[in-house]
Formats: sequence, C-alpha cells, structure tokens
Amino acid sequence: MSPHPPPSDQKGLELTALYEVSKILSSSLDLEEDLLAVLRILDNFLGMKKGTVTLVDPETQDLVIEAALGLKEEERRRIRYRVGEGITGKVLKTGLPMLIPDVGSEPLFLDKTHRRPDRMEHSIAFLAVPIRRGRETLGVMSIDRSPREGALSQEEDLRFLTLVANLIGQMVALHRRVAREREALLEEQSRLKEQLQQTYKLENIVGQSKVMLSIFETVHRAAPSRATVLLRGESGTGKEMIARAIHYNSPRADSAFIALNCAALPEALLESELFGYEKGAFTGATGEKKGRFELAHKGTLFLDEIGDMPLPFQTKILRVLQEKRFERLGGTKTHDVDVRLIAATNRNLEDAVAKGEFRADLYFRLNVVTIYLPPLRERREDIPPLAQHILRKLDREYGRSCRLTPGAFEVLMRCLWPGNIREMENCLERVYVMVKDDVLAGQDFHCEACATHFHAALLFSPRSAPSVPVGAPPGRIGQTAPATLRPEEGKERTRIMDALERCGWVQAKAARLLGLTVRQLGYRIRKYGIEVRKL
Repeated sequence: MSPHPPPSDQKGLELTALYEVSKILSSSLDLEEDLLAVLRILDNFLGMKKGTVTLVDPETQDLVIEAALGLKEEERRRIRYRVGEGITGKVLKTGLPMLIPDVGSEPLFLDKTHRRPDRMEHSIAFLAVPIRRGRETLGVMSIDRSPREGALSQEEDLRFLTLVANLIGQMVALHRRVAREREALLEEQSRLKEQLQQTYKLENIVGQSKVMLSIFETVHRAAPSRATVLLRGESGTGKEMIARAIHYNSPRADSAFIALNCAALPEALLESELFGYEKGAFTGATGEKKGRFELAHKGTLFLDEIGDMPLPFQTKILRVLQEKRFERLGGTKTHDVDVRLIAATNRNLEDAVAKGEFRADLYFRLNVVTIYLPPLRERREDIPPLAQHILRKLDREYGRSCRLTPGAFEVLMRCLWPGNIREMENCLERVYVMVKDDVLAGQDFHCEACATHFHAALLFSPRSAPSVPVGAPPGRIGQTAPATLRPEEGKERTRIMDALERCGWVQAKAARLLGLTVRQLGYRIRKYGIEVRKL
C-alpha cells in the first residue's frame, strides 16, 4: 500500500473497512473479540494504529479499556479514566470528537497506556470519538495517526471514525441488553429451581395417611442413592409427583429431570426420542437432535408407563441401563451417559412377564426400589387435605378465595375416585369454575363418580397392583349394559371396558390393545352403552 494513497483509493479502502466492520459487528456477541477485530481492520486497511475502545463502567461511571491493540491483559484492567480526565475523559464528558495534531505537544494527553516512546521522531496525531447510542455516550474510541501513513485529511478521519463508533455503539447496546436479559433469565432460573425444590420437599407433599407417610420415608431413604426406582399404582395416583420428589431431594437436583411417556409413542418415534438422531438418519432429519438420555445426563430420566413399552424396544433400554452408553439413531458414535432412572407403570409386571409381554431381565433391572402408590379410595383420610390443597391452587390460578362446605367434604369422601387424584383435580376445577359465589357446596358436585345415588361396585383391574396385594382393592366403576346383550356380547363389552381402564380411557391406546381401529372401538362403545370417562 502506498503511504499516501490517492483519494479514490482511500475511499475504496474506507468502504472495504466499513463493510468488514459491519460483518463483524453483526455476526457475534463476543464483545471483546469483536472490538479487537474492528481495531485490527482499522489498522490493516487504513493504518490507524494503537486503536483503543473504552466503555463506561455502569457502577463507577469511569472509563475502562474494553479492547486495545498491543496492550497486555493486566495493563488493560489496570487503566481507568475518570470523566473529564485527559483527552479520553474529556470526549466522554462533552460527547464531542477531539483531534490532537501532535500528542507530544499536548499537555492534556496522558498516555496512560505507555504505548508511545518518550521521544518521537515525527509527530503523531491522536483522534478520539464518542461511542454513542441515541443521546447516551457509552464510551470512547481512539486511534493514532501518523502523517507518513497517509490520510486525505484528519477531519475526514474523524468523520469516518464517528461512523464506525456509531456502529460500535449499536453493538455495545445490544450486547448489554443481551447480558441484562441473560442475567434476568439466570435469576429466574434460580428462582424457579428453588421453587421446584420447595414444592417437592417431602414435607410439602400432601398426605397424612400411614401408607403415604411410609412412602415418604422410602423416598427419603432412596433419594440420595443412585438406585433405580420403580413406581407402581393406578393412573392418577401421583407417580410423576413422587418421581420429581425423588429427583429434587437427591444430589442430582441441580441437573435436569426429563420425563417421557412410553405408551404415547410408537416404537420408531420412541427410539428417536430416547436416543436422539443424526442428520440424515431418516427423511426429515435435517439436523441432529439430542435424545432424552443425553438431555438427562447427570440428572434423572423418568419413563412413565414403561409397562406398555413395545417388547422389541425393551432390549435396547436394557442395554443402555447395563452399559450406560448408546448410539443415536443413524449414528455410529457411542455416547456415555450418567442417568438415574425412575420408571412407572400401572400394569401388573409380574403377569406381563409370565405372559411374555415384558422382559424378565428388564423387570429385574427395574425392580430395585419399588414404591406402590395406593389408589385414593384406599387412603380416604388424605381426601380432605388434598381437596384443600387443590382448592388453594385454583385460588391462585383464578385469583379467587373459595371454600368447601362440610357437605362438600362429605360428598368427596363418598366418591370412589377411579381416576384418583387427577380425577379429583378435574372434578374440583369443574365445580370451581361453575359456581357463582365462592362457596363449593355438596349439591354443586354432579360428576358421575360423586353422585350420591351411585352404588355400583368397583371391579378394580389387578393390573396395577404389585404381586403382594396391599389392602383389599375395590373394583372399577360399573356401567349399565343394555338388557338385550347376548352372552358373547356381554363378554366383549367387559373386555372393552377392561382395555379402556388399562389404557386410562384413551381410546386410541385401547383400540391398539384390542386389535381394533379407533372407529371400530367407537362403534362398540356406542353399541354397548359404555360411558367413556375423562380422567
């Protein structure tokens, strides 16, 4: 490059430099590295030496060096400028650019960085411009200019530097906004984590019956360990709540709790959800994706309804549990994983093993610490405090203050609750929304399970019970069958109701279990007068 490029070349260099600066400032949020890159461009393209960017410290209002060419880290951190101190401080104070034709003869020039010789062979100009965002001055950018390195005029240099400083101002403002938002997100994350840990402290979980106190003791003992936990019980008994309690009372509480319902996905999707996939593993896999095992690394993986996991896929889960490693779908790289597993099921796994529907080796791998959650009808003393807890939660959600009358408690205590806690939550919310005042009375509860005239016997399916029964379980809620059913139709009706209960009244799952289409199952439900539950 000629020491004195003609005007056309100088303008071309400035445009090129400006283009490169804009690319840098729009491509990253690493403030220090980006500013250094900008200063290098000014040096390489335009011969602007010893570039320095100082920014206002929000706490002290002093100028601190954010980036400087040829300055060591310890020197950069040591040097500060007060408002009005030296040329740099004066630019900050006035908000106006300054041009010093010869720094050697300028008493205001402090040279705190000591990057210039005591005796200079030729004059060096010093240019400093404010870094602004709107009306606010965020800092100062300065450079050295030697007449022998060429420039059309120092005034034009000032205008060009002001343009670059304005771009830097936008970038600094964006960086600070992102930093504030990140800090706010971290504070919110910390608050939510603390809230979760408080929510799932054992003393904050509702339950005062002997069986629940025994469960809390088991959770207290199991949580600090690495042992696999198997939660058993009917749908809606609070298995995921207990799983979260184990996690948030364990040494893994600061890591992720990742949940997956094994019955909600077919085998192909189940594999990609649990193990993830590589780009191009299948049609539509436009990028790689981490699976639940990777997301739960150092934390807890909760596999709900593991008893409904397809038999061929159980082998893959068993391998991961044994070897603690896996490959993504479509990949060959082996990923090591450290995960604490908690599984849940409402099936009788012993029967499933005997029928060849569940692998015995996986059953023994899961059956380390087993916790059986009894249905609500077997711990009726927990119904009043649970109802109060649900009511307070609804109060917070709807901004009201409601109460239950003694008559309402009597109705709730008579309920059979085939859907357990989940059904109670839905029942209370339905009444809560519909009542005109803030009192929930007994006559407000018209749901089928709570009707006072409802005396049909429960025909409880044994699928959720452990091999050693706990208590004397009632049966499921009966339905009134049409009087004209033939014996074989009656058997089919019973089989359909059993499948619906096994699948939590999800018709798609029940149809799959029965080998029917959803449409065929719907026809039989209407034909046999089966009233579908919403749990």
